[in-house]
Amino acid sequence: MCLIMAFSRKKVDAALNEFNQQVKSVSLSQDAWKRLKKNKMAIFGLLVVLLYIFVSILAPILPIYPYERQEIQHIYLPPSFQRAGTVMLETRKAYLAKVMAHEGRTEYTEAEQAELSAMQADIETNPIHKRVYLLGTDILGRDVFSRIIYGGRISIGIGVVGTITALFIGIFFGAVAGYAGGRLDNFIMRFVDVMYGLPYMLVVIILMAIMGRNVFILFMAIALVSWLTIARVVRGQIISLKNSEFVQAAKSIGARAPRIIAKHLLPNTLGIIIVYSTLSLPQFIMNESFLSFLGLGVSAPLASWGSLVSEGVKGMELYPWLLTAPALTMTVFLFAMNFLGDGLRDSFDPQSKNRT
Repeated sequence: MCLIMAFSRKKVDAALNEFNQQVKSVSLSQDAWKRLKKNKMAIFGLLVVLLYIFVSILAPILPIYPYERQEIQHIYLPPSFQRAGTVMLETRKAYLAKVMAHEGRTEYTEAEQAELSAMQADIETNPIHKRVYLLGTDILGRDVFSRIIYGGRISIGIGVVGTITALFIGIFFGAVAGYAGGRLDNFIMRFVDVMYGLPYMLVVIILMAIMGRNVFILFMAIALVSWLTIARVVRGQIISLKNSEFVQAAKSIGARAPRIIAKHLLPNTLGIIIVYSTLSLPQFIMNESFLSFLGLGVSAPLASWGSLVSEGVKGMELYPWLLTAPALTMTVFLFAMNFLGDGLRDSFDPQSKNRT
């Protein structure tokens, strides 16, 4: 009992400073979060990213129209808060008004009047015309808003899966090379140098052409050539830490290399790994968008932000919403990720502790 009381008193004394005031220890993650909260742009980016992820995950249960549903009567309807039938009728009247002005007449012909009457009757009886397309429709009458949300699932999914895969591969080879050193380090790094010398997007295009157009293949093709940078970064961090006192202490008690790497070295590189993840995820999305723009991305009826932008470019002069809606959606997300990445970099940077 006395030993327990003495041990407890020793712990309390260790938590007191020279003024006999109790000091609460703060972990690296708590300290980083405290400084991250002071960065308004980073918090804004975090909220935007969480909103995008939340909407993408819940897309199947959201009250939106099926992204693959085609309504030929509703092709190329502009964005509106009105019902599709009303927009369709107004669009047709506006077109006929231009025709009448060009021909120099002020009244509809019998054929045009019959067409408008038939359209009005169909609008009143067909429930499909009660739909509301907030961001308009495309060439097949599909809801652009729904396709952007489901496209976000593909694009964000590619970014997340690609980043995680690249992290696992890069962290493994970087940690092994940095800790082992010698010939193994030299062999791994020379292989990384060779891979760096190859054109990145060309390698991805070749892999896609060989293995076919598939979402899973697209995930892997992007990730398999994206681990090189994180491998170098982790290797450098491991080399700078492997001779530290806490590593020597772990060796002295018989800890093996895998345990030292997993329990002592990698946790001390966690900050830079997190920062790299947030900054590389937008790059994966941009790479997927570039491949989709070239026609090597996801196949119909699936869509990604890149494929939607590619489709929008074809009719941007007559139907600008097909380009502006997905482009703005992707731009906002990429900016938010960059704001968040910059904020995390400053938060985990030891040199920035006294800046604010």
